[in-house]
Amino acid sequence: MNKWLELFVGLILVVGAIVVAFYSQGWGVWNFWSAAGTVFKGGLFWGILGIGALFILLGISDLKE
Repeated sequence: MNKWLELFVGLILVVGAIVVAFYSQGWGVWNFWSAAGTVFKGGLFWGILGIGALFILLGISDLKE
């Protein structure tokens, strides 16, 4: 596939998803904006938890030396 076509299709998909999420705020069960916020909050939680576990493992590794 042409690199410019790939960039264009990707841009259309990203902008389309943002537009659908914005206009779906009043759709009740199909509120994609709320679902995206929930996924973001979950990812943020697991990311912070993972970084904390990494620091604990690095600290334990430094205590051995």
